[in-house]
Amino acid sequence: MRRTSWVILGFLILGLGARGVEAWELEAFETTLDNGLKVLLLEEHKAPVVTFHIWYRVGSRNEQVGHTGLAHLMEHMMFKGTPTIGGQEFSRIIKRNGGRDNAFTSQDYTGYFVTLAADRIHLPLQLESDRMVNLRLDTDEVKRERSVVMEERRLRTEDDPSSALWEEIQAAAFKAHPYGNPIIGWMEDLRQLHQADLAAFYKSYYSPNNAVVVVVGDFDRAKLLPKIKKAFGSIPRGLNPPSVRSVEPPQNGQRRVVLTRPDAQLPSIVAAYHVPTLTDSDSYALEVLEVVLAGGKSAQLHRHLVYEMQLALNAGAYYSRVSADPDLFSLYCTVAPGKSVGEMEEALFAEIEQLKSKLISSRELQKAKNQIEASFIFSQDSIFSLARQLASYEIVAGWRSVNAYLPGIRAVTREDLRRVARKYLVAENRTVGILVPGRDPSEK
Repeated sequence: MRRTSWVILGFLILGLGARGVEAWELEAFETTLDNGLKVLLLEEHKAPVVTFHIWYRVGSRNEQVGHTGLAHLMEHMMFKGTPTIGGQEFSRIIKRNGGRDNAFTSQDYTGYFVTLAADRIHLPLQLESDRMVNLRLDTDEVKRERSVVMEERRLRTEDDPSSALWEEIQAAAFKAHPYGNPIIGWMEDLRQLHQADLAAFYKSYYSPNNAVVVVVGDFDRAKLLPKIKKAFGSIPRGLNPPSVRSVEPPQNGQRRVVLTRPDAQLPSIVAAYHVPTLTDSDSYALEVLEVVLAGGKSAQLHRHLVYEMQLALNAGAYYSRVSADPDLFSLYCTVAPGKSVGEMEEALFAEIEQLKSKLISSRELQKAKNQIEASFIFSQDSIFSLARQLASYEIVAGWRSVNAYLPGIRAVTREDLRRVARKYLVAENRTVGILVPGRDPSEK
């Protein structure tokens, strides 16, 4: 273990070069075009490759009741062509030039990216600026793609017991905030989405003043910036999109959901707690706490519940720190064959009570910090990861806040972990979801 730590430390120092571990800081060039488009440029000349990202400040949190799934369906429709670029031609052009492209929708944003040879940067400039303003939303194509998304929902959520359980937990945990809705949308909402809904959504959110362009890789900023201005600068500024005004009220009592599924092989348990996002200083301690609990097979949950007590087949934790609004800190485990849900649940919550009553060891704390720092520093070797960091932080809290991450993690103490466990991981702030194998009692 000691030898591995020294190897990791050596890689960290070598990777950072003269800057050193302590002096790490991400520096990007930032400008905003006259039409409101934010541009972030970071030169990395390690290889003749660039990654071009354009992220829109819209996700499932921006959807209205009865219109869930719009942001994700809009992502699909962005690949259906413009008057000058035929349907699916966007991806074919990128692939013919040796690149790769894709997109993703989250609660807070929708991102599109292209990674390709540096001398092909003109392609995403042309293609992305075209579909920002000239997207073709054909009624028949909308119907076809809507069916594709509905089938995607069936496969990934309705036919997957674990995903279905998580959807139930989110819906129970959030009473007022749209984080309670699934990103892919509710099935009945999807069924009723039409071309007019997408057209209005596109007009409201797909404008330069609601977007961020991030380019990382092998380019000369002085040459690239004029090209970006030429491609996007003439697109008119849109109206300011409506803001999300929903605020989730404090949870004042434990909530429970039980999902019975005949296709579930074993019972499982998830406990989700409301916690703050990265704009709150407690987020650093929560980030470290996640790794203390679930940062590998030697972490507390896996070591105690899987190895020692043999109550669970797996155990973990998840905290989505980089979110626009306060989200959830979740713990999960799959009950081992022959063990009961009751004893598994009791043991899981006993682990949390231990965190509140007893300080973890200094060694455990340092190990978690080392894991986080190593993962973060190693991610800087990927131009895609750099672009994703810049874009996600920019949309949530401004890209410069990424530079507070390592100092914030390093400053976390054992007392901080006990304090946030006592503050947030309490029963009245908890939503428990239980997946039970077997026939649904409502079925006859």
